[in-house]
Parts: sequence; structure tokens; C-alpha cells
Amino acid sequence: MDTQVLAQRFTEVLADLGLECIGVEFSPSQGQSTLRVYIDAEGREVTVDDCEAGSRELSAMLDVEDPIPGHYVLEVSSPGIDRPLFTAAQFAKVAGKEVKILLKVPLEGRRRLRGKVTAVEGERISLEAEGKTFEFDHDAVESARVVPDWVALGYAPQPKPGKGPAKKSSKN
Repeated sequence: MDTQVLAQRFTEVLADLGLECIGVEFSPSQGQSTLRVYIDAEGREVTVDDCEAGSRELSAMLDVEDPIPGHYVLEVSSPGIDRPLFTAAQFAKVAGKEVKILLKVPLEGRRRLRGKVTAVEGERISLEAEGKTFEFDHDAVESARVVPDWVALGYAPQPKPGKGPAKKSSKN
């Protein structure tokens, strides 16, 4: 099963709802597999209602076309603040932001990288991590996610006004 082809087909199905499929993850299992579909809405946040409506449309399409053999659970989700990245174009949209990447094969002895996306040219991605620049083609990426900037989002602990660091008193 080609998840990129499936994502494109899902985008066609979701277009009338003003939604786009940004990526698909399939986790096979002995008992029950999971088909996770990440959706986005142009210019606005994805709501629970969007996920429900998308799930209904995709379920109907999957029932008719049956592109996935066996039993599975369909999950339709927003990408969240730690947005997964499925394409080089999605990497380009987050240029300058920090990402976590798992590569299919080691690059300079490393499969896990965490750093800022510095450039994307076609399918070629440049990442600044630990003072080095790593370059690789998108097809070398197994999975990738944006690292949330908790300070910019307002979720990092902030010092209380007037409560700076404790001052040591010196006695002479």
C-alpha cells in the first residue's frame, strides 16, 4: 500500500469539506491495524467536527474502494502542535523551525536528528543540528515532526513579576 497515493485520494474526497489530507500512517498489527489520517484546514484550525466529518467521508470511500486488506481502525486527526512532516514541501513550510527526524539509514552514524530546517531545494533537505549541517533527500526520512516552541506558544513556565533569581546577601 502506497500511503502517498492514499493521501492524494483522501485529499480528493475531503476537498468538498474544505479539508486536505497532509499524510497517512498505517500501523499493521496481528489483531487490529490502525490507519491514521492527518487532516488540515486551509487558513484555520482543524476542529473535532472536521475530524468527524472527515472520518464519515473517508469511511464511506474506504468501504466502497477497499484499498486496504484486512481489519483496521480509522483515526482522523489534526496534525497538532508537533505536526508530522510527510513531504519535502511540508519541510519547506517549516523552514527555520526545529524538527525531529528519524532516518531510514544512518547519516554520519546517526539515524535520529534534531535541529532547524535551513533549506529545502526540491527533495533535498538541509538541517542545522549540533553546529553541523546535514543534507539528505526526503526519501531518506522515515518519520519527522515539528518540535513545538513552548515559549512562543506561551506554555513555558514564566518567572513571576518581582520574583527574580534569589540574591545572596554578603556580610562583611
